[in-house]
Amino acid sequence: MTRSVLKIVVAVVAGPWILATDVVGQGPPPMRQHRANEARPVTLVPADRAPPAANRVSISVEGGFRVVTANDIPSHRVGAFPNRGNPHTISEQRWSVRLPLDPKVAATPLMLHDPDRRGPPLPFGIGVNGVLFDPGTAEYWMGDRRSGWNYEALGGAVPLGLDANHAHVQPGGIYHYHGLPTGLLHELGLEDVAETVDAHSPLVGWAADGFPIYCLHGFRKADDPNSGIEALRSSYRLREGQRPGGERGPGGRYDGAFVQDYEYVANAGDLDECNGRSGVTPEFPGGTYAYFLTADWPVIPRGFRGTPVGLRGEGPPPGGGPSRPSGSPRGPRPPR
Repeated sequence: MTRSVLKIVVAVVAGPWILATDVVGQGPPPMRQHRANEARPVTLVPADRAPPAANRVSISVEGGFRVVTANDIPSHRVGAFPNRGNPHTISEQRWSVRLPLDPKVAATPLMLHDPDRRGPPLPFGIGVNGVLFDPGTAEYWMGDRRSGWNYEALGGAVPLGLDANHAHVQPGGIYHYHGLPTGLLHELGLEDVAETVDAHSPLVGWAADGFPIYCLHGFRKADDPNSGIEALRSSYRLREGQRPGGERGPGGRYDGAFVQDYEYVANAGDLDECNGRSGVTPEFPGGTYAYFLTADWPVIPRGFRGTPVGLRGEGPPPGGGPSRPSGSPRGPRPPR
């Protein structure tokens, strides 16, 4: 049986992107067809508003799981939403996440921006305040996910209305962090994340695979709590040269506008391709794998060392298998 399909295409040029409205039956909402290819300073919306509800979060151990129940509302102040770069309103969620209590390191990491995985990047983790760490975006060059050129939220090429907590709101009202969660860090006693400190980072959250998340500062030697404290460095660097242009890419130099502008360089910093390392922490004196938020990209890690669970109700990653990091000898294929 055949049926008629109504297709309407409207393109509106507005700044560095084209908004394409493509109605085909009851298809998904359109993606903005961005053309920007240069990184820009990110203008943050002041976090001067009370959140729309009280923060509710509980973290408990049940059997072999760490159970996080939360409403995704922070206790710190937030920006004005909607705003010019973000049209959504913060609303309460109903998270009940079961994380493995004894996670295992996999042989190969699973990267959030795996080009073979369908759908948007997975959320990375959940803060001790019950708010998601979700660094990926649904913004792509010319609105084409298949292009492989995913805009970096902290790259500024596409204004996304981030507030001073480096957070904004997804459809459905999900408030989530794209960078250092300033308000949360202040609540945990990190008043100035740039200052020199003499203590290991407090625990700031849990990754979707069950491993702990810390921020910036760790022991100088991963396995020695008496070795002093230092700010841990990412091992990612901007690629050199120019992006492919024409049908293969947006052109322009690698400057941080896109996730794919960065590559992992083994041992260039203190952390691995998932922005973590194995060692001891105050909460795990016997040792664990642990992730760190860093001052430099990726800030929030972009890969899992273990097997993640869904944090927004997603199922397992399509295909079920891990992927290799961008920049490794056998990493994902380069953008077309």
